[in-house]
Amino acid sequence: MSNRFFPACGGVVAAAVALMVAGAQVCRAEDMTFTILHTNDFHARLAPVTGGGSRCRPEDATAHKCYGGVARLATEIALLRATKPHPVLLDAGDRFQGSLFYTYYKSAALKPFFEMLDYQAMTLGNHEFDDGPAELSAFLTGLSVPVVSANVDASAEPLLAGKFGATLVLPVGGEKVGVIGLTTTATATNAKPGPGVRFADPIATTKAAVATLRGQGVTRIVVLSHLGFGEDQKLAAAVEGVSVIVGGHSHTLLRDGDRRATAGSPQVVKSPSGRPVLIVQGYFAGIYLGVLQVTLNDDGVPVAWQGEPVLLDDTIAEDPALSGFVHALEKPLAPLLNQAVGVTSVPLLGDQSVCRFDECNLGDLIADSLVEQTASQGTQIAIINGGGVRSGIPTGSVTIGNILEVLPFANTISTFTLTGADIHDALEYGVSRAENPGNDGTGRFPQVSGLRYSWRPSAPVGQRIVSVEVRQADGSYTPLAPTESYQVATHNYLRESGDGYTVFKEKATNVYDGGALISDALAATIAAHTPVAPVTEGRITRVP
Repeated sequence: MSNRFFPACGGVVAAAVALMVAGAQVCRAEDMTFTILHTNDFHARLAPVTGGGSRCRPEDATAHKCYGGVARLATEIALLRATKPHPVLLDAGDRFQGSLFYTYYKSAALKPFFEMLDYQAMTLGNHEFDDGPAELSAFLTGLSVPVVSANVDASAEPLLAGKFGATLVLPVGGEKVGVIGLTTTATATNAKPGPGVRFADPIATTKAAVATLRGQGVTRIVVLSHLGFGEDQKLAAAVEGVSVIVGGHSHTLLRDGDRRATAGSPQVVKSPSGRPVLIVQGYFAGIYLGVLQVTLNDDGVPVAWQGEPVLLDDTIAEDPALSGFVHALEKPLAPLLNQAVGVTSVPLLGDQSVCRFDECNLGDLIADSLVEQTASQGTQIAIINGGGVRSGIPTGSVTIGNILEVLPFANTISTFTLTGADIHDALEYGVSRAENPGNDGTGRFPQVSGLRYSWRPSAPVGQRIVSVEVRQADGSYTPLAPTESYQVATHNYLRESGDGYTVFKEKATNVYDGGALISDALAATIAAHTPVAPVTEGRITRVP
């Protein structure tokens, strides 16, 4: 393992100077050790979920395939607080959106749990802005947990002004640890922050915030980042003075030996002067609890570290009080959760590690449902964003609850006309970040119906689409014609330039934005064709 931690450095003030054998580094009296417990992209998963983030059914529990939930999270946090040196609990954003708890209760269901778990700091994710300033304001009002985001300026938004800070200084074992919050600038296009909220460049913001904290004598600095793993790596390499980056947004798992993992934990990136900067992230949906035990010298340089996310499986007991609270919240949801609409004979895979980078069968099915449910309008093509597929559905009965976990955003169908050239431009934009899973903006990746396309990840942005073909009524395919007009369906979020799809707003003609909910369209298609068994069929091809 690349991790290194030596118990001789185990106190905030070491009892004595101890030689660290590996690397011949020295633990000095001024070194401090503390433990960062961290979560990210929780997405309102208060109850246990499957490994892909979908609702845990009784048969999943019997098969030991259920993970997370706040009751299990509470148990593990309590254990680590009792056994690890100076634990600090942090969250890297995106608590909102993603389960029926949020659909039904909005943020009112989430606030009590984050307070009961006693987080020391949180940052803002893009999904905290999904329902506009009013819902975020309701969450922040009276919240006992400090919230920080240095690159978000809400001073011109009355509902949010003064309700979160830029930085925070935490007392940790008699020492000071600075926390800087960061939020992806893509929030301006992929959420609804309101016209009074501005997003500044994260790197420039962090440089200024580090200078401010160091001017206050704070040299041990943690960045609580909702930028994505790729952006965190760029930040670490560009800014001097950061000790640790606790990341989110990209749903990246950094954990040694795990099949889901992008890399081991922590990732080490050198700062401009060559100092190590540690980056951690723990997947999504509360399936893991991140743990990093780190020793920093008096200038904030990591000299020893150890840790990785802990899988919250059913070997970890659920806290009875929190479990009871969750069950009470679930009762009004039961009729909706259990209303069956059909059956799937194959797993409907909504894993974002696939749907944001390649064809996925659930992306196919959702896009097909938009074409099918708007056939009377002559729809030929549907394009949706892979990041909008929020969960999967296991084999068996499909309920309204399942569908609302997959499509929780209450988006409606939009139909319009585009030229072939505009469709080509939309696809070029959609694949513009998909060559690297660590990139921010991978959620724009286009899942499609009625066409197939090939793309080259190694080509320059704007030149990646190799071919596009449109499906004809007899099932054959013909090349996309640049000057021909096509009837297209998407949802209102993308039609309004969500995820940066400005072509749908600026170039669409014959627009109708008053369509049905896309969740209703998917339910209708599953009901009409049950049992469904979609397979990937080569709609999207990567070209070397």
